Amino acid sequence: MKIQCIAIDDEPLAVKKISGYIQKTPFLELVAECRSAFEAISILENNKVHLMFIDINMPDLNGMEFVKSLTDKPYVVFTTAYSEYAVEGFQVDAVDYLLKPITYAGFLKAASKVKNLIDLTANNQKESIKSSADHLFVKSKYKLIRIEPDDIKYIESQHEYIKIHLINGNPVTTQLSMKAIEEQLPSDRFMRVHRSYIVNLKKISVIERNRIVFDGKVYIPVSDQYKEKFQEYIDGNFV
Repeated sequence: MKIQCIAIDDEPLAVKKISGYIQKTPFLELVAECRSAFEAISILENNKVHLMFIDINMPDLNGMEFVKSLTDKPYVVFTTAYSEYAVEGFQVDAVDYLLKPITYAGFLKAASKVKNLIDLTANNQKESIKSSADHLFVKSKYKLIRIEPDDIKYIESQHEYIKIHLINGNPVTTQLSMKAIEEQLPSDRFMRVHRSYIVNLKKISVIERNRIVFDGKVYIPVSDQYKEKFQEYIDGNFV
């Protein structure tokens, strides 16, 4: 699996350099290059992104403020010409901090750190979920919890964790990726509708303005990436 990346920098030459480094690295794949944090918002909403290389000093919304605003953020590597931001960068869980001018050797070292983290998480997740035809066992707070797929309303991504919202009872939080849980769920009953949400199609009763509504208060957006597939389901099942 290649690591999906975006490069964010308001300087054209700087963003082109990072994009070029991404494209020459075998285990990385460039999703988009963005000239502002605002441009990156729609990319993150509509695409799978595992890693972003982001400049700190940008007009209107700087990279540090942007990362702090994200509730479900990918891995972050900051790029900047100013070393004084390093400590603050690590306080927001950045994997690395690259000082301009950025060499390919420095870039590759940072990218390899992210790859190692992703590989380690994937190995841990294999032990965090067990499934059979009619139920799942997931690890949560040192316990194994049995979950029936029919009891799931929707699943919410929270970066390295997911929260499984149930029809009855409290949500179950476990250290899994959306991809890992999606592979264990029946594809005829569950659908990814957003990078941060999987829904139980059988539990949908209200759709309002391209959002799925649960319990009259939870609004789950359907992003552009998944809109066509979800519309096909609606057309085939609603009158």
